[in-house]
Amino acid sequence: MQLYIETVPVEQAASDALVFLCFEREEKAAEPVSDPALTLQDGWLAGLRGSGEFTGKLYDWCQLYRPAGIVAKRLIVIGGGKREKFSAVEARRIAGTLVRALRPKGVRTITLVLESGDAVQAAAEGAVLGAWEADKYKSDPKKNDKAIDSFAIAVPGTEAAKLILALERGRIIGDAQNLTRDLVNEPPNLLIPEKLAEAAREMSATFGLECQVLDKAEMKKLGMGALLGVAQGSDNPPFLIAMKYVPAEDSGKDHLALIGKGVTFDTGGISIKPADGMEKMKYDMAGAGAVIAAMRAIAQLKPKVRVTGYVPTVENMLNGNAQRPGDIVTTLSGKTVEVLNTDAEGRLILADAITYATRNGATHIVDAATLTGAIGIALGHHNMGAFTNDEEFLKRFQSAVRAAGEKAWQLPMDEEYKDYLKSAFADLPNIGGRHGGSITAAWFLREFADPTPWIHLDIAATAWIDDGKAWLSKGPTGVAVRSFVQLALDWNFV
Repeated sequence: MQLYIETVPVEQAASDALVFLCFEREEKAAEPVSDPALTLQDGWLAGLRGSGEFTGKLYDWCQLYRPAGIVAKRLIVIGGGKREKFSAVEARRIAGTLVRALRPKGVRTITLVLESGDAVQAAAEGAVLGAWEADKYKSDPKKNDKAIDSFAIAVPGTEAAKLILALERGRIIGDAQNLTRDLVNEPPNLLIPEKLAEAAREMSATFGLECQVLDKAEMKKLGMGALLGVAQGSDNPPFLIAMKYVPAEDSGKDHLALIGKGVTFDTGGISIKPADGMEKMKYDMAGAGAVIAAMRAIAQLKPKVRVTGYVPTVENMLNGNAQRPGDIVTTLSGKTVEVLNTDAEGRLILADAITYATRNGATHIVDAATLTGAIGIALGHHNMGAFTNDEEFLKRFQSAVRAAGEKAWQLPMDEEYKDYLKSAFADLPNIGGRHGGSITAAWFLREFADPTPWIHLDIAATAWIDDGKAWLSKGPTGVAVRSFVQLALDWNFV
């Protein structure tokens, strides 16, 4: 799908659909939209409002075929909700809603008219995200017949040059988020750890990043017993991927590490998961996908901070050599871990990756992982769970999360929770019991991050949606990509 800034007057835009945002009316307020393209329709919008067919509520929309005085084939009004509450979040979703709603109706070209340039980037992201579908492996030859060819954004009275950079940034970030969704959507028989490493190598070569991939022998030599313990039940070997971005003017002071859990399929191991829903465990590498995709966008947008993306990738499978409950492994840090539950494997591979990142100069760490089912019980499906050992770092990250239009909610890391992680036989166990499961998982990771400023994002409840939204397809969401990129772009620790 082509994205561009429309430069001709909107009445002359040769689109299948010309779209205006219209907001809910305030008491005694005049009609908020006065564009000539709408006023030419002889009271059409006023009639819609008067009949109650259109109220301006979010995502509500109506269309007029062969509108008077304009070139476009359809004139569409879509609700922006209350004007004072309208933000880039709504612009992103409206663009996605338009793409998904109009595509089945044979629309190939869309022009969205915005009142200001502030929402251009978000609208571009939304259009790209709305165009993605999870149907790659469907054999219907007609599935691609109805695709949007172009999505234009018009901001009357604003020079196009001022908008093109925002549009391009939105395209880059939207494409990156869709890369995550592509990777997560791959079936686990095709996306084994080796293939994930190949995808990272290919992306890095294309976008000018250095990529290093440690294999099993190299990790064994280093002493990554936690990561290798998880992998020992699979015939598919594990890898640790490192993708490195160095800015043109590198101060050498700060080095941000992004770490993503890359379990390409998780059976739970000996502590096997229930059969119901296990097919979705291909998305247990959503954190890895987010890091690979964020590194792609970072390479294109060139922030001023050094960033390295780390992906420990394994399969958690069962064979005669699979890890057992009761096993004790020695991590890269030298700490020993008693494995009480083989389904708590993500924290084991992240532990070695975190240690490896700190040994390679990371001054700040953010990890993303589909780590615990408990996070969905605590927060539902709308917020990533956020944990930290450094409140100031989290405050800055939350600013990036909000700017990116995502949501993360901080959960406590009081010292008392650490008391749940006690083992009589090793330095610590890999689980802490039923209470506060997401918090004890975060505390486990903190044991390997301290004293480096660190943030853990539990994305288990936000990385996948079972029911599609008006603006987003069912399946992987690509969560955390935008926040990662925004954090790097807004870096101000130097």
